[in-house]
Amino acid sequence: VQLQASGGGSAQAGGSLRLSCAASGRTGSSYNMGWFRQAPGKEREFVAAISSNGGTSYSDSVKGRFAIARDNAKNTVNLQMSALKLEDTAIYYCAFDRQGRVISRDSGQYRYWGQGTQVTVSS
Repeated sequence: VQLQASGGGSAQAGGSLRLSCAASGRTGSSYNMGWFRQAPGKEREFVAAISSNGGTSYSDSVKGRFAIARDNAKNTVNLQMSALKLEDTAIYYCAFDRQGRVISRDSGQYRYWGQGTQVTVSS
């Protein structure tokens, strides 16, 4: 499985950005997709994830501001980020979990990872 992330960039606090991740290869028909992020000097943390049937999970820090969605026909997952804060600045990674039922917030559950895309929020 290969993951190609796109989007990101720079935005002012309060603004919006959209990330996309396209999965290719032997994905199968049932899988979860997630987004994690890593800020400088910090550990990688869970942001959001979506199961194969559309169930979602968000970290408390982004709940109500970010929205994750998937297009199964295109094997893509999007992360719409709104009301951005300075602390959202990080490298964002999409991740693939071959089991498509229970959403995990543990990065170790995800076997495949995208290359990362930078999100920078300024005041």
